[in-house]
Amino acid sequence: MLRGKLHIFMALPAVLLALLLFGCSSGEQIPRDNTPQVLIPQADGVIVYESGGARIDASHLENGYFCASYSGTSDRVKLQATGPDGVTYTYDLAADGSTDVFPLSAGDGSYTVAVYENITDNKYSTVLAQTLNVSLKNEFTPFLYPNQFVHYNEQTKAVAKGAELTEGCATDLEAVTAIYDFVTSTISYDNEKARQASDGELAGYLPDIDLTLETQKGICFDYAALMTCMLRTQRIPTKLQIGFAGDTKHAWISTYLEESGWVENIIYFDGESWSMMDPTFASTFQSGADLKSFIDDSANYILQYSR
Repeated sequence: MLRGKLHIFMALPAVLLALLLFGCSSGEQIPRDNTPQVLIPQADGVIVYESGGARIDASHLENGYFCASYSGTSDRVKLQATGPDGVTYTYDLAADGSTDVFPLSAGDGSYTVAVYENITDNKYSTVLAQTLNVSLKNEFTPFLYPNQFVHYNEQTKAVAKGAELTEGCATDLEAVTAIYDFVTSTISYDNEKARQASDGELAGYLPDIDLTLETQKGICFDYAALMTCMLRTQRIPTKLQIGFAGDTKHAWISTYLEESGWVENIIYFDGESWSMMDPTFASTFQSGADLKSFIDDSANYILQYSR
């Protein structure tokens, strides 16, 4: 991944350029409500499936998530969820009985969820398998709640920082711009952590959102999780996308804006659409021309999961 600073290279409309440079406007527009909304998943046992120490709480599927825990005898446990799109998501499940939250990213339909405990080496045995029939309140709920990959609560400092950054913003578009500009200009790429990830030393790694904010450095997963937390708690549906950029494992984000739908892109704006919303590349690419060339070729991005 190329290193360095992003240089804005497009001939942007003057108003939008001001947004990118200075964040939210302070003119006569009525500000949007920037009060944080922290939706807290609940595992309250209304609908539960259990077997062999594994537990799936499906009490609130309509909100776009399910909860799972494991309190059996194995110290290595996996959870897999396959949605109506046929994509299988594989997660590590804590073996200490604590509850994790998992998104129903594929929308309405039938999901197969299974918990597997390690037997020996790389061999696993099924502990619990269950079909969950999902009908969401709306398509955005999976992308407004915290989950295992984007973990936060009311005390998370990044939630308050997101509210601070979006103070005075008149629209969601301005709010996204303010948060995006902060992350790409403040967070530095952590080359040592990237090396550890490449060498397999960070197997099972999950971002610590406040640690990224405090240290002001991270890898692509950290960038994406931080922005996702800030945007979701500003009531802006956001997908944390995981896949490949070129031949490198990568994470980036997509957001939903009422005026334009799901925005897969956000490096520049031509009056109608943004280009790739990739906070890591925006902060690390040396050349605007290199960045535009990479992003404009959709073949460079291969999406595996949305979380």
